[in-house]
Amino acid sequence: MDTDQNQFEQTFSTNAKAQSLAKTFMTSVFSWMFLALGITAITAYLFASSPSLIALLYGETGLSMMGWIVMLAPFGLVMLISFRFQKMNLANLSLMFLIYAVLMGMSLSFILLIYTQASVFSTFVVTSGTFGLMALVGYTTNTDLTKFGSILYMALIGIILASIVNFFMHSGTLEYIISIAGVLIFTGLTAYDVQKLKRIGMSTGEYAGQAKEKLAIMGALTLYLDFINLFLFLLRFLGNRK
Repeated sequence: MDTDQNQFEQTFSTNAKAQSLAKTFMTSVFSWMFLALGITAITAYLFASSPSLIALLYGETGLSMMGWIVMLAPFGLVMLISFRFQKMNLANLSLMFLIYAVLMGMSLSFILLIYTQASVFSTFVVTSGTFGLMALVGYTTNTDLTKFGSILYMALIGIILASIVNFFMHSGTLEYIISIAGVLIFTGLTAYDVQKLKRIGMSTGEYAGQAKEKLAIMGALTLYLDFINLFLFLLRFLGNRK
């Protein structure tokens, strides 16, 4: 009887410790994510409200050379971070992540030029609510979302390919389908990624110092991308053009 009691207490203590580690880790993840979103939002607003800054990115015929660099740089930077983060120290990884947030703000400044501020704000509120709900589901559910995650990532590859095709076809119907699929995919990915990060957080006792914080930054990057993409796809439905 004492043995069973000791095993129960040990199991309970282990689970409590894992939950505490997960909570601490997720707090760090969301802190980095919110910081990056704030930097992106401020940068986008500053560029959109400054004619001189906008002139650096957009010419009379469309994007300038600097504009193309700003548009493409985030993709290259996120690939660099994803493949090289293990070899980076914490300071360099943090700096790269924050630079990425600034570049994204610059590249997304066009949103405030195309859509009304009211519709951008309302879409942001809807995105925040949807993201928060799905994050809560991912954190609290006991259902294993691994299989759903695999399906969602395959679907994501599908809409990327469809978007490339539609870049040449200019099909309004296909654009509508892609937009709906994008909202559903990134809504689901939010729950999946939060659950995945929670599980990583429960095992962060194996990591120390910089390694743990680097994992938090990479987790923040994942959720940041989920939020931004969900926002952009929702904006296609909810945004009112000027």
